Order: sequence, then structure tokens, then C-alpha cells
Amino acid sequence: ARSRTVGELLAPSSPFDKKCGRENWTVAFAPDGSYLAWSQGHRVVKLVPWAQCLSNFSLHGTKNGANSASTRLPRQSSESGARNRPCEHVLDCGDIVWSLAFGSSVPEKRSRCVNIEWHRFKFGQDQLLLGTGLNNGRIKIWDVYTGKLLLNLMDHTEVVRDLTFAPDGSLILVSASRDKTLRVWDLKDDGNMMKVLRGHQNWVYGCAFSPDSSILCSVGASKAVFLWDMDKYSMLRKLEGHHNDVVACEFSPDGALLATASYDTRVYVWDPHIGVILMEFGHLFPAPTPIFAGGANDRWVRAVSFSHDGLHVASLADDKMVRFWRIDEEHPVQVAPLNNGLCCTFSTDGSVLAAGQDGSVYFWATPRQVPSLQHLCRLAVRRVLPTSQVKNLPIPCKVVEFLCYQI
Repeated sequence: ARSRTVGELLAPSSPFDKKCGRENWTVAFAPDGSYLAWSQGHRVVKLVPWAQCLSNFSLHGTKNGANSASTRLPRQSSESGARNRPCEHVLDCGDIVWSLAFGSSVPEKRSRCVNIEWHRFKFGQDQLLLGTGLNNGRIKIWDVYTGKLLLNLMDHTEVVRDLTFAPDGSLILVSASRDKTLRVWDLKDDGNMMKVLRGHQNWVYGCAFSPDSSILCSVGASKAVFLWDMDKYSMLRKLEGHHNDVVACEFSPDGALLATASYDTRVYVWDPHIGVILMEFGHLFPAPTPIFAGGANDRWVRAVSFSHDGLHVASLADDKMVRFWRIDEEHPVQVAPLNNGLCCTFSTDGSVLAAGQDGSVYFWATPRQVPSLQHLCRLAVRRVLPTSQVKNLPIPCKVVEFLCYQI
């Protein structure tokens, strides 16, 4: 089935614009669903209130020139009303933007740095930050409501390929870089770097927190998929199975599953707690043998995203297609065309998938299907019990396999 197009946000063009440099490497939704951010290519990031986007989509059909006069969003006139009236912002980051991440604060989550009595920034309940990872290795932190630059984090020596905030509101930020390291920053401690995670032997492409913020997954070149304990900052395990660079990863909303996307034309769905592959979504048929999966094949998978219903996974590949998969079926349930797509993510409520292409963003309605009783049972148990505890429950073996996604 073809996915229904919801709308699009087109980057402004000029007579001198070339396609090179207009790549949209990243798109992100705020945790509360208030804002959408995407890289328009070169060094520009656009921040737009998501409710206004949806309103424009419904009013003007499927097209939305976000920079035209007819659909221009209201500009902010004073900082005092910034939080009451979301406004669009255009951020000039000073260098090519490779990664974006929103972070929101929970005041009760204290900084891990216990000896600091004074901080430059005191982030409150209504604070919303945007991190931008740049080509020169810097990370810039912006106030979403005002569009002001707050912090400039400098320690990476190569491209910052991905950013992710801990979902627990602690404002712990992890960055993945081509300098083969991951770095952990504490924004409640004015952005001080807490730890360097070393283990990758080559470029690090992506990273993602588990929903409870206890585990970090990082993926990179040379087939690397690593899991880290974020309480001890130590490596938990390596997941082995891909045959080429792994470029994207994301946990399911209940934390029981992990999806990884690779240039070997596959998306794997893992049980991260025991390191077992549960599902394989192939983008080339027949599937390439390991020796061919390690090279160019015109089916490289560029991005993967887990739906908020825990039932669907979206993938984006070089064959100019976006695919929606059910985690219990081997074939896509919906597809959509997209040339030169590089990134995709679900909206906060899971109703829309956004994908970036040449500085613009395109949106599709996500599949709406009734979840099976099996899926509902798994969700109910796996939200509170990891694999190790499920396997110790005094229930029949078949029911254990059922709850561990192994049937």
C-alpha cells in the first residue's frame, strides 16, 4: 500500500544554490511535540512550531512553502511571551549541520557533578534546548523558545555525526563523532564533559538512549553495534550480525527491542538484553551474501525509526523508497517514494513520519493498525521487566518465548 502524503516543508532556493551542500542530514521533533527542527543544508537549521505546520498542511493541502509570505509563521516580538506563543527561528550554526537533538529539563534530576554550587544556567521545568552537531566538531546548544545560542561545546576533532539527550530530563547529552569516540556532556553542569566512551575502531555514525536512560546504543563503521551501561560508563556487549557499516539505531518505546540500519541492505530488530536478532527486514532480494553486502549495492539503508506504538518500524534506503514495517511481518505494510533521502523520524505522537531530502522535509501518515493480543501482552510486561527477569517468571516455557519476542 502507498502511504498517504501529509505535507512538505520546502527549503528556500536561490539562483546560485547547488544541490551539493543542501543535504538534509537530520530532522527532529521536540519531546513535547511543540517544535520541528531540520537542517536546510549548508549551515542553517529551521525551527518551526509543529502545530502551525499541521494547520498549514490541512489548510493548504499537501504543499507548504514554509518560507513564502502566505504561510510565514508569526515572529516573536518579545522574550516575555516566547513560551506562550511558539515562534519559528532560523539558526545560523556557522558550519554544516550533521545532527540535531532536543532536550527538555526536569528540575528534580540533579547534575551528577555534586561539588559545583554555582552554575551559569539554571534550567527549569519549561526549558527546551536544541543541540546541533557541526562539521568542525563543535556542538552548539540553543534555547528553542528564543533562538539564542547558550553553549558552545568543543572537544571533538571531527564531524559530530549524531546527538541524543537522555529521555529522563537530566539533560545528559551524548555525541557520536567521526573521531571514533562518544562523549557525554552534562548540560546542568554548564555543558561540562563527563566522560569519553572509547571502543569504536572507526567512525561512529549514531547513538540512541533506551527509554529509561540506562543503556546507550552506538553504531558505526566496520559493522559496529555497541551497548553501554550509562550508570558505570562501561561497555555492556557488542552485537554481531551486520556485514557492513551500521549507520542508525533506535530503541522501541518499551525498551525491549533495538532496531539497527546498515549499508548491508538490512534492518535488524534485536533483543538488546541478550544480543539476539529477532527480525530481519531486507531491502534487496535475494539478500546479498556477506561478501557482496560489504560493498556498494544501491540499497544502503540510511535511517531507521521506531514508531511510538512499538509495532512499526520505518526505514529509508538508497533505492528511493521509504518503507513501513510491522515487527511481526517480513514484508513492508506501506511504502512511499523519496529521492536522496538521508534521515527519518516519527512525530512525538507517532501519527506522522518526517523524512529529509535536499534541505526539505516530507511527511507521511503512519500506518494505523489494530495491535495483536500478542503485542499488547508484550508491551504490558516488557515495560516493567527486562529479558532476564521475564525468563525467571514461573510460567510455561512457550509463554516466556512469546513474551521475549521469540515466537
